Amino acid sequence: MKIGIVGLPNVGKSTLFNAITKAGAESANYPFCTIEPNVGIVTVPDKRIEVLSKMYDTDKSTYATIEFVDIAGLVKGASKGEGLGNKFLSHIRETDAIAHIVRCFDDEQIVHVEGKIDPISDIETISLELIFSDIETINKRIERVEKLTKSGDKKALQEKELLNRLLAHLESEKPIRTFEFKEDDKDLLKDIYLLTNKPIIYVANVSENQIETQENDPYVLKVKEYAKKENAKVIVLCAKLEEDLSELEDEDRVALMQDYGINESGLDKLIKTSYSILGLISYLTAGKQEVRAWTIKKGTKAPQAARKNPL
Repeated sequence: MKIGIVGLPNVGKSTLFNAITKAGAESANYPFCTIEPNVGIVTVPDKRIEVLSKMYDTDKSTYATIEFVDIAGLVKGASKGEGLGNKFLSHIRETDAIAHIVRCFDDEQIVHVEGKIDPISDIETISLELIFSDIETINKRIERVEKLTKSGDKKALQEKELLNRLLAHLESEKPIRTFEFKEDDKDLLKDIYLLTNKPIIYVANVSENQIETQENDPYVLKVKEYAKKENAKVIVLCAKLEEDLSELEDEDRVALMQDYGINESGLDKLIKTSYSILGLISYLTAGKQEVRAWTIKKGTKAPQAARKNPL
């Protein structure tokens, strides 16, 4: 599973990436600090593995993993190549889901690329650029399909009808994830990789001072209200605090989390939500040789799940 971390410049992407992966990605107060994507692989916490490992006195414990990709900050015009737009969009295309970091804090010391703090404007900037990119993809596909429709190809005619419906949806500035597909539509889209069709998590990045009041924070409430329109998930965290927590030993980390009234880390929140939006679960195999977590689609039956296990 690969999750792309996206957002405007200076919203906390690399700070959060550092915190959850401990990969040491550069983080600085200027746009385009991240140029090539930073990649980090983290293990998925699972207390069941610890229990089974003790029970079987196992030789090896293997956790499931998630790959996080810190993608360059986006600006208006990215779909036309502005900033690092073309690279940004190609890196998103390779991910399974998007974690969109949204700045929900005021800090005069950290510049904002638009010169103001407005979470919804930030979200819409990126959403529109992805929509513009998808419009271009759809138009190119329509040109290709039209050649086949001239010969009376029934599948091509069906696809053209679907593409035109998708195009109208995008042109109304709505992402494909909010499009109502018919039962047989998705088969026609198997080889069309649309950016706005990817599941998305909005990550509201707050300051340490906002943690206690985050449930009623005006910025956070705006993000949650926006996400409802897409039936998208929202998690709230403080990237700076997460970075501090990542540098502490277990005992000190727990103590600091208690000081802030935090029950779980931002990484745990992000992992749980990523599994949820992608419809994934972990199943375990156990024995003396190895206890291992495998990532499978929710609803997978035992025979199919067992095929993931080569033993």
